Amino acid sequence: ISLCLTAAGTVVDGKLEGRKRGESTGVRKRGVDGRVRSFEEIPHTGRNGWVNLVKFFREDRFRHLHKHMERTFNALGPIYREHVGTQSSVNIMLPSDIGELFRAEGLHPRRMTLQPWATHREIRQHSKGVFLKNGEEWRADRLLLNKEVMMTSAVKCFLPLLDEVARDFCRMLRVRVDREGRGEERKRSLTLDPSPDLFRFALEASCHVIYGERIGLFSSSPSMESQKFIWAVEEMLATTPPLLYLPPRLLLRVRAPLWTKHASAWDHIFSHAEARIQRGYQRLSSSKGLGSKAGAPGAQYTGVLGQLMGKGQLSLDLIKANITELMAGGVDTTAVPLQFALFELGRNPEVQEMVRQQVRASWAQAGGDPQKALQGAPLLKGTVKEILRLYPVGTTVQRYPIKDIVLQNYHIPAGTMVQACLYPLGRSAEVFEDPLRFHPGRWGTSKEEGQRGEGTGFRSLAFGFGARQCVGRRIAENEMQLLLMHILLSFHLSVSSSEDIKTTCTLILQPETPPRITFSKL
Repeated sequence: ISLCLTAAGTVVDGKLEGRKRGESTGVRKRGVDGRVRSFEEIPHTGRNGWVNLVKFFREDRFRHLHKHMERTFNALGPIYREHVGTQSSVNIMLPSDIGELFRAEGLHPRRMTLQPWATHREIRQHSKGVFLKNGEEWRADRLLLNKEVMMTSAVKCFLPLLDEVARDFCRMLRVRVDREGRGEERKRSLTLDPSPDLFRFALEASCHVIYGERIGLFSSSPSMESQKFIWAVEEMLATTPPLLYLPPRLLLRVRAPLWTKHASAWDHIFSHAEARIQRGYQRLSSSKGLGSKAGAPGAQYTGVLGQLMGKGQLSLDLIKANITELMAGGVDTTAVPLQFALFELGRNPEVQEMVRQQVRASWAQAGGDPQKALQGAPLLKGTVKEILRLYPVGTTVQRYPIKDIVLQNYHIPAGTMVQACLYPLGRSAEVFEDPLRFHPGRWGTSKEEGQRGEGTGFRSLAFGFGARQCVGRRIAENEMQLLLMHILLSFHLSVSSSEDIKTTCTLILQPETPPRITFSKL
C-alpha cells in the first residue's frame, strides 16, 4: 500500500496514526506558500481499492462502517479520501464543508447510485423510481411526487391516517400490558423488545398512507405475507453494502449467492407491492375514484397511490416504481429510529418527563387535531432530530459537485463523489456541545443551544438536503412524532440498563441487539 504523509496523520502499513490528543479537526491552514493543495494531497486510507476491499471484508468493516469513519477522521483530520473496490470518495464531516458541497450540487443533484438496485431493475425490466434516476427525468418525476408526499396540503391529508395507526398501536400495547404485565391493575408494567411491533407499525402506517387501506397488522394473527415483506426488506438492506463495491454484472454471471439473495429479496418486495397496487387500482376503478375526483375539494383521500392514479400525470409503470421504492424505504428507516428513541427516553427520565408535559398540554389544547398537537409540542420534533443526530439511519449523504470546489483547502474536481459522514458529524464536540448527551432542547428555535461553530446550518442531515432530500421525509417525521406522542400519553418508559447500545451497519444504522423497554401504564 502506498504511504501517504500529511499534515494530519499517516497511513503506515494500512494502519492509521492519529494526531496528538487535543489537536483540532477544524479548518486546515493553507500551506506555507498559501496555495490550495491538490486533490492527490488529501489524506487517504491506502490507494489500492481491492486491497482495501479485502481488508473491509476481513475486518468486518462493513458492519461497523460508521465507527471506521469516526476513527479515520480522528486520525487524519476533517477530510480524507477512501478507495474501496469499485468506489472512490472524498469524506467530510464539518458543517462548513458540507454547506460548500451542497452549494455546488446544481439543478439535478446526484447521489451515489446504488448499483445493485439499478442492476436488479434493468435485468427484471422494471422502471426506476426517483431514488435511482438522475437528470431532467428525475426532476420531472420528483416534482410530481412532491405534490403528494412533501407539500403541506398533502401532509394535512395523510396526517389523520398516521394518527389512526399510532392510536391503534397504543391501544394494542395497552391490551398487551393489561394481559401480560405485572403489578396492580392501574399500574401494570411490561418489559419487552418492541422491535417486531415497531416494524409492524411502520408497515401498517406506510400502507395506510400509500395505498389508503389498513392491512390489519395489529390483529392477533397478522398475515404471514406482511411478515415476509419485512424480512425481504431486511435481507435487501443487509446484502446491499458488500455489493456496492463489486461489479454486479460479474456477480450475476457467476451466480454469486450474495447477488442471488439480494435479487430474490427485491423480487419479493416487488411482488408484494404489485399485489397491493393491483388491489388499489381495482378498488379505485370500481368506486370511480379515478379521473377528475382525485384532489377535488371534499373528495375522500385515497392515499398516495389514489392521488397519483387519479391525476394521471405519471405513467402506471412509474407509479409502480415509485410506490415500491417508498414502501421498501419506509419500514426499517422509521422502525429503527423509534427503537433508539424509546431507549433514550427510557434512560433519560427527566427528558422524558419534560417532553411528556409539553405533549400533554398540547394534546389538551388540540381538541384531537393531530397537526395542532404536533405544532404545540416542538420537543417531539427535537426528540426525532436528536435521535437521528446520534443514530443517523443512513450514515452518509453523497453529492457530485457540478463545478470544482475547495474543501479544507484541498482542490476537489467537479464530478468527484463527496460524502458527508453523519455519524462522526453528530458526535463531534466541535459541532455540538456535550455531543453524547441526549438533549432534544438543543434544536430549539432561539440561537441553537448546544451547538457550536459559525452558523447553525448543515447539522441535521439524516433526511438529506434540498431538492434531493428523502422523498418520504414528511411521512417518516410525522409517523415517528405521532407514535412517540401517543406512547408518552399512555406509558412511562424505563430501561434496565443505561449502558450505550452497540450499533451495526447494514445499509442503515441499527442496534446489534434491540433494546428491551419497560412500558408502565400511566
